Amino acid sequence: MRVTMAALRQDGEVEAIMEMSEKQIEALGFTEHSRRHAGIVSKWSGELLRALGKDEERIRLAEIAGYLHDIGNCINRKDHAQTGAILSYKILTRMGMSPVSAAEIMMAIGNHDEQYGQPVSDISSALIIADKADVHKSRVKNPIQDIYSANIHDRVNLAAERSFVKVEEGGAVIALHIDIDTAICSVMDYFEIYFGRMQLCRKAAEFLGCRFSLVINGVALL
Repeated sequence: MRVTMAALRQDGEVEAIMEMSEKQIEALGFTEHSRRHAGIVSKWSGELLRALGKDEERIRLAEIAGYLHDIGNCINRKDHAQTGAILSYKILTRMGMSPVSAAEIMMAIGNHDEQYGQPVSDISSALIIADKADVHKSRVKNPIQDIYSANIHDRVNLAAERSFVKVEEGGAVIALHIDIDTAICSVMDYFEIYFGRMQLCRKAAEFLGCRFSLVINGVALL
């Protein structure tokens, strides 16, 4: 059975798990990992593969992986990629997806986190880049009394006015563009917490046959 994004969004089990994931992330004080983030990562994962000329089936699987990638947060933030991968496989096969396609998504989700993840397929590579590209002030949920005493993760996201990822130079480059308010957060602050993530994005872009570029405030830094 062909599982669509529309069916996934309307599935009661998916909705319940995503709601619980949001509750746990809020309770822990992390940046937003809700349906907003899931929707953006889903969209960007598909757009990356489409821009690189992948077929519609790979694009569909990447979109599904993007939507489900953080559902492991309903169990625990620690090892959420691995638990989310297993949950996703169970959900998708229950919905009628073939074991092979569900396993492709499971593998991608299990590899999206920088602690243990590696680009091991076109789907996992697109997911890694799309996930790390979503940096934005709307993701900060902690009440901020003083920007300068806020934790560095919140300050980096608060400073991010816009971020997007696109394929450039005729398919040779995958570029992450971020506009940062440097009065809130310096470029060095961004690198302090995102350097490992950018290294993983570089590996993911290389897996897709591209070079990774990071552009902050219009200046190419990688």
